Amino acid sequence: MSKYSIIQELIETIKVYNLKGWSPATSTNYSFIDENNQMWISRSGIDKSIISEIDFIPIDENAYFTGNNLTFKPSAETAIHLFIYKLFPETKIILHSHGLYPVLLSSVKKNYFEFQGNELQKGFDGEVSHLSKLRIPLIENSQEMSFFEKELWSRKSEILHSCFAISKHGTYAWGKNLFEAKRHLETLDYLCQLEWNLIQK
Repeated sequence: MSKYSIIQELIETIKVYNLKGWSPATSTNYSFIDENNQMWISRSGIDKSIISEIDFIPIDENAYFTGNNLTFKPSAETAIHLFIYKLFPETKIILHSHGLYPVLLSSVKKNYFEFQGNELQKGFDGEVSHLSKLRIPLIENSQEMSFFEKELWSRKSEILHSCFAISKHGTYAWGKNLFEAKRHLETLDYLCQLEWNLIQK
């Protein structure tokens, strides 16, 4: 799929997620790898309700902006996207959400989100039954990108479902295409919402 087609579909998805409240203020970031193996990421400080194709900027493997518009800055979390692409080379698109329920659930959980007995667990590749116990890594938040690099490398074997959460921050999900990445992100958000509501009873 061409860069133009990916951006158009991604923008549509971002605006839907913004309406869900998953991108408060100017938060969240999104990236993809185009047909020429070039990484693009949403720029910093853009209101996701008005994001357009000019708000995606090219990045090299060192997280440096390679475009011409020097007024645009890449997301502060660009390095996290690069780590994910390096750890999981089949990845072509990454979605980062600040959905409310994963953030709430992270306030009462440590190290993992655990789910069992939910039909939607099968939204993740490899999950064939609601009876299995599903673990999604939960990483502490930090402003130091080197911390995330260390955490992701050390916990790679635990990241089995193309997603993880950052405590009191949000979620990252990815896939070989937008459809797959959306499925992972939306599955995780739903399971977090369900779990949060259950523990409030």
